[in-house]
Amino acid sequence: MKRKNLIALIAIHFIISCNTLEPTAKLKLNNIQVIGSHNSYKKSIEPALLEIAKQTVTKSVEALQYSHVSLTEQLNNYGLRNLEIDVVVDTEGGKFANPVGIELLKQNEIEPQPYDTLGLLNTKGFKVIHIPDLDFRTTCYRLVDCLNEIKAWSDAHPRHLPIAITFNAKTENLEIEGFQELLPFTAKVFNDLEREILSELPRSKLITPDDVRGDFYTLEEAVKANNWPTLEDARGKIILVLDEEGEKRDVYIKGHPSLKGRLFFTNSKPGTPEAAFLIVNNPIKYQDSIKALVRAGYLVRTRADADTREARTGDYTKFKAALNSGAHYISTDYYQEDKSLNTNYEIEMPNGVVGRCNPVLLVKPFLNVDLE
Repeated sequence: MKRKNLIALIAIHFIISCNTLEPTAKLKLNNIQVIGSHNSYKKSIEPALLEIAKQTVTKSVEALQYSHVSLTEQLNNYGLRNLEIDVVVDTEGGKFANPVGIELLKQNEIEPQPYDTLGLLNTKGFKVIHIPDLDFRTTCYRLVDCLNEIKAWSDAHPRHLPIAITFNAKTENLEIEGFQELLPFTAKVFNDLEREILSELPRSKLITPDDVRGDFYTLEEAVKANNWPTLEDARGKIILVLDEEGEKRDVYIKGHPSLKGRLFFTNSKPGTPEAAFLIVNNPIKYQDSIKALVRAGYLVRTRADADTREARTGDYTKFKAALNSGAHYISTDYYQEDKSLNTNYEIEMPNGVVGRCNPVLLVKPFLNVDLE
């Protein structure tokens, strides 16, 4: 049964019955497995600009040839419960209002598609863009627009499985003349980011590190003691994850040991006080590692496909490995088929359900019982 037909029954889906021998109230947030989308806001690059880019950008642009429907449609029509948002800093407003890509089209006497007709990019605040000046088309221009859309859907479906949103704090530049230079994520910028998030998502809507840590000394101790909230308490809520390592992650954590007072979980290494949610994007190479992390209590996100490779060949090997790994969130660019590829490649949970019990954490007789 396809999800488009299935989603009409969403209200029923959340009468959870993973384990008929145990009250569902005992299930924890980490007892589930769901599908999500990668760069969830992204729309296609215009074909003409893609051809121009092939002559301009040294890296292959083939990996950019995918597109998403609106966040609302992903949540509602495809049952996704993991989203990804890339944010760039725009302290004054207007920094990303006039992409070089549009000018390149005009120089080649090609009329570009309409872009930001309401002038939203001229306002101050964080913008949502994959690659400024090149892969700049998005279903929601500003972070506040994306969050408002997610909140509206969540409020209309208060019993939904918790939604994990991973964030990339974009600072990498394409070294091409005329392209925008991205601004750094300083401690102040991260604080501004949290304020902007709270302007759209009330604290009561979020599951934060403080909620999980509870009375434990560190966040990691809490996670390894399975102190995640129950699935019942997590319904209708949102988890934020900063998918960054190195300096950006360290800047965000500084002054907040175990992420005290912070909104985001971080992609921190096991053995550190902040370790709770891990990004492990290769479920084939690291399947055993993912299973061990899941058993230890961490939440894990992995990927079913990357850079359009699997979709072009119809290869489900990575997705099958992701399912078997027990990773809680499996990200894809193809929750709907791209018919232009002629491979019928499409990712969904077994039997087309929104979510299922985690196959690594629950005993064998219950592996195929749906979260519906």
